[in-house]
This record gives sequence, C-alpha cells and structure tokens, in this order.
Amino acid sequence: MAASLLPSQSHTHPSLFLNHYRLLSPNPFPLLLRFPNKPHKKTISTTLSLTLTVHNSLTSLQSFTHDDDDDDSPNPKTSSSPLRLAAVIFFLGCFTFTAASARLFKVPPPALASTVHDQIQDDHGGDSAKPENVENLEDDDKELRAKFQAWKSKTYALTVPLTVVALRGSLPPSWIKDFIESQGRRLKFRLKYNGSLEGIFSDLSMPSRKGYVSPSSTLAADIVSVGDSWLNFAITKAIIEPIQGVEDLEWFKGLSDKWKVYLRRNSVGEIDPEGKIWAAPYRWGCMVIAYKKSKFQQQKLAPIEDWADLWRPELAGRISMVDSPREVIGAVLKYMGASYNTNNIDLQVAGGRSAVQKNLELLGKQVRLFDSVNYLKAFGVGDVWVAVGWSSDVIPIAKRSSNVAVIVPKSGASLWADLWAIPAASRFETNQIGGRVRGPSPLIHQWIEFCLQAARALPFKQEVIPGASPSALESAQVKMPAEFTKGKPRLDTNLIAGIPPPEILARCEFLEPLSDSTLSEYQSLISTMQKPGHGLIQGMHHYISSVIRNFWPERKLHSKIT
Repeated sequence: MAASLLPSQSHTHPSLFLNHYRLLSPNPFPLLLRFPNKPHKKTISTTLSLTLTVHNSLTSLQSFTHDDDDDDSPNPKTSSSPLRLAAVIFFLGCFTFTAASARLFKVPPPALASTVHDQIQDDHGGDSAKPENVENLEDDDKELRAKFQAWKSKTYALTVPLTVVALRGSLPPSWIKDFIESQGRRLKFRLKYNGSLEGIFSDLSMPSRKGYVSPSSTLAADIVSVGDSWLNFAITKAIIEPIQGVEDLEWFKGLSDKWKVYLRRNSVGEIDPEGKIWAAPYRWGCMVIAYKKSKFQQQKLAPIEDWADLWRPELAGRISMVDSPREVIGAVLKYMGASYNTNNIDLQVAGGRSAVQKNLELLGKQVRLFDSVNYLKAFGVGDVWVAVGWSSDVIPIAKRSSNVAVIVPKSGASLWADLWAIPAASRFETNQIGGRVRGPSPLIHQWIEFCLQAARALPFKQEVIPGASPSALESAQVKMPAEFTKGKPRLDTNLIAGIPPPEILARCEFLEPLSDSTLSEYQSLISTMQKPGHGLIQGMHHYISSVIRNFWPERKLHSKIT
C-alpha cells in the first residue's frame, strides 16, 4: 500500500502542484507582482521578461511531464521534476526581489558615495571644520534667540488715558492718590485745575467759536467740572453730551431720586422726566450767612437766624453779597415765603410783582457790596459785618477765625452742586481731538463711581474740603465722630459735616432753569435797584445786565482774602 501511494504523489501533474500552491497563497508569485509606488520602466520590463521565462520553463516542464506520463516505463527524470521546479521559482523570486529593492531604496554606488564624502572633507579642511556660512547662520540664530528672550522679559501693559479738568479746590487730594493706586500702572492720569466754573464754561465754548481743538483745550478732556446752574446753558450750547447707557450703571442706580429728577434734562436743558442724564454729582452745598460775633456782641444785636434779618435797619450798609440775580431775587422770595423757582411772581407770591420789587429795593439799600469776587474781602477787613454767599466760599474763611458764625437760614436756602460732564466733540468733523483719537475714556464711569463711593465722603466729614457727598442729600443726619473734631477749632454753625439740619434741608432747593419770560422779569426787577447817585448799585446793575446776556453766570468759587 505504501508503494501504491508513492507513484500517486510522484506523478502529480505540475499544474496540480501550482493549483495547490495558489490555494495556500492568494499570489503564487508575490515577489514578481509587487512593485514600488512608482516602478521604473526598466524594472517593469525586466520583471516581465523574467515572468515570461518562468512561464516558458513551466510550459517545457509540463510538456516534458506529459511525455513521460504517456510512457508506461518509469523515467528517472520524472521524480526530480518537482524539485527542479521549486529551484527555478526560488531563483527567479530572489533575483526579482534584489532588482526591485535596489531601485526602491536607491542606494548610491559605493565608489561614488565615497568620492563625494572625500570631496567635502577636502573642501572644508576635514571632519573638524565647519562651513563658514553654517557658522554665520548659527551666530545669527543665537542673536535672534537672545533678542527674543529679552523682548519676552519686558512687561508691556495697556495704558488707558483719563484727562480731568476740575474746579480748583473741589477735589480732596486723597481722591487723586487713591484712584491712581486703584487703577495701577495701566492708568495714564492727567488732572488740570481751573479757578472758576465760569472759566471752564468759557473754555468749553471757545473751540466752537474758533473751529479747532488743541491738546491743552478743556474740550480735549474726558470729563470736566460743571456747576449745576450752568448745566442748562451747557446743554443748550451743545458743549457737553449726555452720558450713554446710564440706566445700567451701578453709580446711577445708587443715586437718590432727587438727584435723578434734577439731572434728567431735555435738549434745551429743562428738567424733563423723559430726558437724558447729562452729568453726575460729586459735591454739593448751600447758601449761608456769615456774621462777625464780636460786632454783634458790641452792638448788642441778636444773632442772625433767617433771611428776614437782612432787612433789619441796624445792618444797613453792613452786608456784602454775591452778585447772582438768582440768589439776590431768590433771597427776597424766601423772605416772602415763596420758592426760589417761582415762575409766575404775580400768581405765586403774596402781593405779586410790586411787593417783590419793594423788598428788592430795600435789600439794595441794606447791601453795601454785590460782588461775587470781593464780597469776602470786605467781610475779612471789617468793612461789613455780614456776608451772604456759597458755603464752599464762606466756610474755609470762617474756619480761620473764631469770631465768625455761619448759619443756614431757617426758611431754607438754595443748593448748589458740582457735577462731572463729558465735553461734546461730535460736532467736529475730525476724529482727532487734542492730538488723540476722540472718544470718552473707558475709565470715566470708573472715575464717577469712585467719586460716589461711601469712603469718598470722609474728607467732607473731616472738613478737608467744604461741601458734602451726594449720598448725604437724602440720608439720615450725619453725626461727626469725636476724633474728627478733637484738637480742631470748632466752627460756630448749624451745619453738621457740611450738611444743614434735616428740618432746614427739607426747605432747601436746587435752582431749576427758568422760562425766558421769567428771566426777562428778573432783569426788569434788577433794573429797579438803580438809584440816582448810588454808584455801587448802578455799577452792579451794569454788571448783572451783562451777566444776564451771557447766560446768567453763577457763583465763582474760592475767592481769597488778601
């Protein structure tokens, strides 16, 4: 049985052997059919010729085997034909793999590679030497890396400018220091002072007349001080712009309703519940009356308590007063029990226009000097015993002497306020305002909010600066801590930390804008104060007339006694 199996294996046809090989491998000649991604034409032709040679050899083997199969006699070559076939396949596969690999890896001829290497060594002085251009590149690279590291080590911070023009003496020095510290190095802060609110108003108006804006102009500032009595004129002349998006700002939400109503104006400066917010307060005060206690004691005169005391005969020619028409006529109206903001004198005041005119003439005889600049000078040298003016002017002078008492009239007085406003530059065609791209600084709201913080009220309580914080307008009565007044001369006054007592504050009023007809009536009343031979009143009338023609300028702060 074993002998019968051997012939069946030894006589297997080569085609059957190949078919069996194909079953074991999907490619019976894998090395002959695998080429590089981009085979060379010569490689392909060589492989094809080898494949044809193998095919011819196999064909010869097949014919040889068939011839042997037809012969019944055994052939010694038949038993060795499978081995010969395997040898041919192995030889052709190795040859094809060698040719394809040599083309794929592109190995240069050994002699050529050696020649190139020797040439490089000869040109550059051996293995230890480097090309000159390589050394230069390395040096440049080191220099660039050093510069880059130096640049990274520097601190580049975004600086944000904020230019402020303020009324001289209205800002506590600690505010400036604290705000700069709170903002850090990013803040580029510039502060410029002006001696009067009238001067700031004039500076804001000047560029619109000349048609240009210089870097030192007040209009080039981000925010400026504006008096509340100047607000409607600034709006009418379009020299300030409304504060945008104010309803969502925290500092505005913290203001009392009294401030919100007073600051909301329409395009002509009138108080309007549908108007816009044009400014933010940072300080306020009131009208006061100061008198010399020694003179009153010597003459055995009763202390001054209310507006009616100004009409006392013993004080005739002993009074100096600011020359603001609103304040002069307002004092008469308060004396008669009316409001500062009376629009129709005949209907709202007892006795009408004739009664107001009579009392105004009497006051003209009582007052020796109507002058917003020099009224405190006359008081300081003793020419007058009584001075009527703004608390921001009077209190610093009164604190220098223990002989001066300061009171807020019982029937109430006018209130004044210093405000922050944004200069208007939209009417100019150029975007360059003062040498920089125009646009309110992003820090203006931070500045306003800073000025309205509760901590900012401390300098007012310590009487470093006259006035009061806006938050104190409708808050509970402030009590002065003992440490604030310890060792300091006590001012004889009914003001507490710059604030009138609550019952008097309730009768005080801000000066609201008046109609054109009411302003004309005020001018007519002022003209009745002119008397023959009364040079002072005549000069004052001429001055007030010019004031009325120029938008009724109000107080000039911080007059100094020389």
